[in-house]
Amino acid sequence: MATIRQRQNKSWQVIIRRKGFPQQSKVFNKKEDATKWARGIEAECDRGWTKNYTQLDNTLFSDLIRRYLEEISPMKKSYEREISRLKLINKHFGQFSLSQLNPEKVALFRDLRLAGGLSGATVIKDINSISHIIKVAKREWGYHALENPAKLIRKPKASAHRIRRLTQEEEDILLRGAKRSRSLMLEAIIIFAMETGMRLGEILSLAWSDINKSIAIIHQTKNGESREVPLSKKALLAINKLPKNIHDRRVFWNWNSVSSFQSLWQRLMKKSNISNLRFHDLRHEAISRLFEKGLNVMEVSTISGHKNLQVLKRYTHIKSSFLLTKINVK
Repeated sequence: MATIRQRQNKSWQVIIRRKGFPQQSKVFNKKEDATKWARGIEAECDRGWTKNYTQLDNTLFSDLIRRYLEEISPMKKSYEREISRLKLINKHFGQFSLSQLNPEKVALFRDLRLAGGLSGATVIKDINSISHIIKVAKREWGYHALENPAKLIRKPKASAHRIRRLTQEEEDILLRGAKRSRSLMLEAIIIFAMETGMRLGEILSLAWSDINKSIAIIHQTKNGESREVPLSKKALLAINKLPKNIHDRRVFWNWNSVSSFQSLWQRLMKKSNISNLRFHDLRHEAISRLFEKGLNVMEVSTISGHKNLQVLKRYTHIKSSFLLTKINVK
């Protein structure tokens, strides 16, 4: 039976106790809303099932974020990047109970992020993270009454695909800057990236034992499948000059993580006065150069690891000057 009582602050509290079901309680400003909710819960009980709405009132979203960070995030390759994203989400939503989450709050979060200059693609990742936390909580952690407000809002449009080729002048400045840093390994990793098209995480994980003659075997890839990358003479020359570490068998042992390298990269960009260049752009550059060398789509995708040719197309930006030379060949 449902008990509906008015509290001292004039609000109305509903308490539902029924054998075999969790006790439910909720507070409303109007008695008619309280009565309506109680009837709905009792109808669920009559059908043999019910959702624990009290659980939503008593659980903060920060509780889900904390559990997600402990149980789900460590299994992802993007674990380090996800930590900072979830800290941001916790700052905006952590203090709310699960029953207070609604599309309006998520939409406001979206608009604030966009107004702060964040790209549509970045904001979409934020919204997807919120959605996945709720999805896991609903399916695996027993929060069956939890609705997913992230699925009910409009997602921003992702910006046009990034096109950033490296000019010869920028390449020279970049390598000179790396030399001035007195880091042989910094210069080598830039050359290696432009020659192989490997992702930064793949490069930092590469061990000497993963290289067999002129072939590098990448065990940890984005799509979960290992692949082999042929190493050019220039790539081999760059790494064969590097000192080895008896305690760390990785080729580029100077950096323990992507984030530790990225901080050095940002300092190099500032000193070199090169704008809007990310390390990941070197992967785009390498893939475009492979096509310019005459490799076909299947050959390039084998090296880059792309399964989707549409994605590979976004990574490829062949210079117009190169095309002009080709069409003028007699």
